[in-house]
Amino acid sequence: MTEPLLCELSIRDRRAVRFPKPDVPLAPLPENLVRDHLPLPELSEVDVIRHFTRLSQLNHSIDTGFYPLGSCTMKYNPKINEEMARLPGFAAVHPLQPEEAMQGSLLLMYELQEWLKEIGGFAGVTLQPAAGAQGELTGVLIICAYHRSRGDSRRVKILIPDSAHGTNPATSAMSGLQVIQIPSDTQGNVDLEALKQQCDDTLAGLMLTNPNTLGLFDENVEEVIRIVHEAGGLVYGDGANMNALLGIVRPGDLGIDVMHFNLHKTFSTPHGGGGPGSGPVGVAAHLVDFLPAPIIDIVDEGSEEVPPLYGFVDPVRTIGRVKSFNGQFGMFIRAYTYIRMYGPEGLRSVAEHAVLNANYVMARLKNAYMLPYDKVCMHEFVLEGHWPDAPEVHALDISKRMMDYGLHPPTNYFPLIVPEALMIEPTETESKQMLDEFVEVMLKIAEEAHTQPELLKTAPHKTPVGRLDEVKAARDLVLCCGVSPLEEE
Repeated sequence: MTEPLLCELSIRDRRAVRFPKPDVPLAPLPENLVRDHLPLPELSEVDVIRHFTRLSQLNHSIDTGFYPLGSCTMKYNPKINEEMARLPGFAAVHPLQPEEAMQGSLLLMYELQEWLKEIGGFAGVTLQPAAGAQGELTGVLIICAYHRSRGDSRRVKILIPDSAHGTNPATSAMSGLQVIQIPSDTQGNVDLEALKQQCDDTLAGLMLTNPNTLGLFDENVEEVIRIVHEAGGLVYGDGANMNALLGIVRPGDLGIDVMHFNLHKTFSTPHGGGGPGSGPVGVAAHLVDFLPAPIIDIVDEGSEEVPPLYGFVDPVRTIGRVKSFNGQFGMFIRAYTYIRMYGPEGLRSVAEHAVLNANYVMARLKNAYMLPYDKVCMHEFVLEGHWPDAPEVHALDISKRMMDYGLHPPTNYFPLIVPEALMIEPTETESKQMLDEFVEVMLKIAEEAHTQPELLKTAPHKTPVGRLDEVKAARDLVLCCGVSPLEEE
């Protein structure tokens, strides 16, 4: 049954609020402000409350269910993070306060910068970028600024493996660079010969996702970085998959020049629904001077009796500001709390359990689904959502059928280099019992694909809304409860 719209629940002259009699003379509204043509719903307060409460209960959230979304790291958000973000001293802080009145907040931001430097193996960090994609843009702009500072204007080309995240090409194009795709080899690594052919004096850099979107750690990553560096290019690391590396590998130690962190993926701050995200960027020593301004630093060392004073500092060759004020402060508090609660050994255990969970699920499913790269994965893996003996079934049908079992579907049709891709990331926060439940559903669906394919083709059957025409929905938007575009025609 479809949840009714508010306008469908409307009863004439029913109201939730009764205004007092006016204590000033009445005056007619100008004609252009009269809204009698718009069918505004008339409802009581309890009608409205029940409607939106029912809607909220239809939502799938990380607090109510499992999100096996590949490349998104939808891990559980610990509630201690939320408690810390609601502390009055943090919740009431204003970015226009004088620095001396917000020393606690500046201390937290400074320590978070230092921790991210240590975790990533970098010499400097900016907290400004508001999301991973903006972190990417910031990093590529830093690369461009570095080459310009050396008078190297010929470097206009950036290389992106076909196993990279989809935002990488868009980021590079927005930065004015020419995008060149590099294929993967048969093992899911960057094709070294194809890479070498593109490494000349026009190379600005390489955007490398490692582990990549196949869930594989590139076996030749140090060689890839060496080839790019020898050609005078820089290497950007897409840090969205950092959940597999915490406490085990520091990208900066591998030679990565610049990388963004996703606080809303790796460090458990909420994400989805358009935000709030947070994408701090770490850089090697030769790029510190190009970081966005300002960064947080100690401006007065203090003494035994007086604590250090924290403030805003502009790097000498800064690319400028990339975000209003100083970033998503609420996300900084949550990430800071998460890191402090786990500590170094705990963060390493996060990565170890994320990798263990992914390999466990992959091992249980690989005989029922086609596995294009049958090797140890990192935090995620990719299956093919089709079978030669069930040709009418596609990845989308599998995902729609999962909804009938109360599970959120995995990422579909990405990466593009795997046909009918199902990209699965269980994260470290899911128990073996939850993973077994997910596996049993996936095995059941694989059986249904061969015995009852029409069941998948018409799924979902048990959700409030059946299968939607997603292409039509994107083109014929209905943004209010009035007449649909088709009815107007």
